[in-house]
Amino acid sequence: MTQQARRLRARLAALGAVGATALAAAGVQGAAHAAEAPLPVVITGEDRVDLSLHSDNGDPTEPQVDLRLDVPGEEFEGDGEVPAVHRGDYTIRIDASGLKGVAEADLPCDADGLVAVCTGYELYAGTTFNRVGGIRLDLSDDSEAGDTGKIVVTGEGEGLEFTPLTVDVRVGGPELLNRELSAPEGVMPGDDFELPLGVMNVGGLPAQGTVLRLLGSRGLSFPDTYGNCSSSDINTGDLLRQRTEVLCTFPDTLGAGTAYALSRQVRVRTADFALNDIFSYSFDPLEPGEEKTLHQGRRQGGGPDLTLERVADADPAQYTKYAELDLPRTNTYDLELTGASASGAAGEKVDVEIGFRNNGPAWIGALRSGGEPFSFTVTPPTGATFTKAPEKCMPAGVNGSDPAYLCFAPTPMLEDARFTFPFELRVDRVVEGAKGRVALPDWNNPYESDESNDVAWIVLNAPGAPGDDGTGGSDGGPSDDPSGPGSGDGDTSGDDTDDAGSASGGGSGDDADGGLALTGAQGVGLLGGAAVLALGLGAAVVAYQRRRAGRDGEAAV
Repeated sequence: MTQQARRLRARLAALGAVGATALAAAGVQGAAHAAEAPLPVVITGEDRVDLSLHSDNGDPTEPQVDLRLDVPGEEFEGDGEVPAVHRGDYTIRIDASGLKGVAEADLPCDADGLVAVCTGYELYAGTTFNRVGGIRLDLSDDSEAGDTGKIVVTGEGEGLEFTPLTVDVRVGGPELLNRELSAPEGVMPGDDFELPLGVMNVGGLPAQGTVLRLLGSRGLSFPDTYGNCSSSDINTGDLLRQRTEVLCTFPDTLGAGTAYALSRQVRVRTADFALNDIFSYSFDPLEPGEEKTLHQGRRQGGGPDLTLERVADADPAQYTKYAELDLPRTNTYDLELTGASASGAAGEKVDVEIGFRNNGPAWIGALRSGGEPFSFTVTPPTGATFTKAPEKCMPAGVNGSDPAYLCFAPTPMLEDARFTFPFELRVDRVVEGAKGRVALPDWNNPYESDESNDVAWIVLNAPGAPGDDGTGGSDGGPSDDPSGPGSGDGDTSGDDTDDAGSASGGGSGDDADGGLALTGAQGVGLLGGAAVLALGLGAAVVAYQRRRAGRDGEAAV
């Protein structure tokens, strides 16, 4: 959002809820609104575009500026027809004539050279439903480093007051690339390691200062401090976004075409639970006056300043826009399923509770896949039928012919996470010692340290012999020790359950399409092949359930 849009939103907020409601109501009345007060509309979009002399400036088919209209009121989020806040003709004029000789502009709507006119009739609260169009900018034959120009976007319409947008365009300005990273060998959980970082200005103009950003996901931290650096930690909320950030500012000029290295290597510390955590860094030009504000509200470092030293004969091929590593890769975790036992007469309904836990030592970030869940199947014992299932479980058979359920445990998952899956069973006929199987799919997971507890059992009407109480174990049957760590005695309902559920952010995100097992940074192949086919799941059903799984952050599912 532009500074203009932010200022207008602040003014609207000052009106209070009553004033905002009145504005929205008046807008629907069209001409009546115009007689009282014009409806304020802010033209939004990128207000600055820097065109590189060394790249395609993003996807050539995608615009750099997305023009929208921001209208006061609560944005519609329901189903059906979107209610209009204002009805009446309006015009948006896009004047890119200031780019003549600077850059080429592909304009939306009815364009005549470097000027375009867009028209509309209805306006809606917010910006989602008020898209004007996109502006694509590219270098022209006349473009040279240092060229600048402007695009001015204005609007008019009866009963409307538009706040214009100005887009500043610059060609060949400072363009900072980061020295490529290579993973250090032999990094173990709990280790420190050092990385050589550097920057090269491949742009056509000097950078008047730069800022270095170091980012480490939940399992990484930066033990050293410097006088020109500050840090902040985000260690609550969504696990996908928990991180440590360090900012270092360098006021000296970075010449065009020159490379620099940090005066000392940056030390990174890994936690005992770290696994495929993400380290990244980037250099960006300092904006005028930005150095004074960047460190406000952050933990200021001590000691001498970190500095940049010029590097002679640097190879531009060794510098990249994105520099990041996933490490350490040597940690493991132990996923464990726990079963349950119950007794009941024919026609009776009984409750059983399945457990899913991570025994660590590693957490499961799933940072690259955005929180893709683990899946496991739950089959009822012979002579019984599931009558209730948790929200994070779905029938395994699309047509209902398969009595099994497919369940999902969300990621990211803490190193001591505990989840419970309560089911209700109806005993159709009594079968002594009937068993239902609870199992993770067969897979080749290099991070799973103990596959023997990937299968557990639901036992109904056990005859009382040792080992027939359904408390977990391997594919061969229930565990021999009902008091062991695989027991389904309800120990998953403690504080660990609450912490794991609230911090995980609900596991799978809405955009986590694909297989059901862990993928991405965890290096586990998709389970979509044989496992999903064997369960008779259609891809649409899998995607639907994973979207459901992403909405609930509770550990007890």
